[in-house]
Amino acid sequence: MLEVLTGSGLAVAAGLNAYIPLLVLGIAGQTLDFVALPAAWAWLENPWVIAILIVLLIIEVVADKVPMVDSINDWIQTLVRPAAGGIAFGTGAASETAVVTDPASFFSSNAWVPVAIGIVLALGTHATKMAARPVLNAATAGVAAPVVSTLEDVSSVVLSLLALIVPVLGTIALVALVALLFVRVRRARRAQHLRQ
Repeated sequence: MLEVLTGSGLAVAAGLNAYIPLLVLGIAGQTLDFVALPAAWAWLENPWVIAILIVLLIIEVVADKVPMVDSINDWIQTLVRPAAGGIAFGTGAASETAVVTDPASFFSSNAWVPVAIGIVLALGTHATKMAARPVLNAATAGVAAPVVSTLEDVSSVVLSLLALIVPVLGTIALVALVALLFVRVRRARRAQHLRQ
């Protein structure tokens, strides 16, 4: 059960920022004794992979803070974030997969299920973010972009860490994040409607 909570928290965090949960997993796998990545996902601990994820994270953080560029970035990330969510859920749920050695057995076994769940969770989070951001940008003339993006990045870090350390708190944080996002989008739409 805790593995599912861990995987869910990591997948949702990937929907906000694809690279943060993967970095957290890679660094935690290298440095923390209580985090042992499954063999199929051990490549996340590779220093080259971590370095590449850091570079991609820097690009993502900068692009996501600029109004209009953030929407373009969201379109590009439509494939990346769900894939990262699948990897994060698969890793966090400690699913051993045969995808590296035998792709056919990956699909004939149930090893693909955690990856698919992670993809769906990250895609749902990403789709919500992608729908909310233009509304917030329009309602605030772009002023909200850096603020909201920073909140999303911080939320992704917190969700990732909580998912690894205390999965139950990660789930509570996830519910709070969804509620906060719902309230903000509703307020932004109301403000935009009043201006028209």
